[in-house]
Amino acid sequence: MTPSELSAWRSNERTRLLREREALSQGTLAELRSRIDHHLERAFPDLVHGILAFCWPYRNEYDARHLAAALRRHGARTALPAVVAPRAPLVFREWKPGVELAVGPLGIPYPVASPEVNPDHVLLPMLGWDADGYRLGYGGAFFDRTLAGLARRPRVVGIAYEQAFLKTIHPQPHDIPVDFVVTERGVYRREPKGLKFLDDPQAYSSPPCYAGEIAPGYFGEPKT
Repeated sequence: MTPSELSAWRSNERTRLLREREALSQGTLAELRSRIDHHLERAFPDLVHGILAFCWPYRNEYDARHLAAALRRHGARTALPAVVAPRAPLVFREWKPGVELAVGPLGIPYPVASPEVNPDHVLLPMLGWDADGYRLGYGGAFFDRTLAGLARRPRVVGIAYEQAFLKTIHPQPHDIPVDFVVTERGVYRREPKGLKFLDDPQAYSSPPCYAGEIAPGYFGEPKT
């Protein structure tokens, strides 16, 4: 596949995946979020320790704000990415409700004055995902540049919907695979031969239960 063919293929896939995701009802999105929250809670109890970076939901992405709020109540610190310049790596700035936010060009809020941090964990939304743990994003390569430039590599957990699976995104040298993928089905771990579905994600350890704090069945927008 030539570079121009790859660019056209990815553009077409982005359009298709966005169209399919935006067709999901609010009830379906809430159910998907609840399942993903559950899998994250079971598989990664250590999210309460250190700094968790997540993304403000965009165009029917998984909404991590509910989980982040529950984790903060148990001591976690949270951060959001911020664009500082076109084509430049993102920075992560600490965020919690009450911290000043500005709105970026895509309508995505980001912290403007809070301290920059190097997160320990990143929940990374995936428009598309493939069998080797590579992410199809929106085409800006922001996260690839950001992860490549961090002084300390965090654990990166891709968040996706099963319907967005692709056999391959035809990864290029700059593409960076995630360490895990979590979907409504469960948890996949990246191994040398590709992603492996984990039948028992509790194998990591026995986590505390926050399910009752993530407001099951709550379909509205959380307060910021």
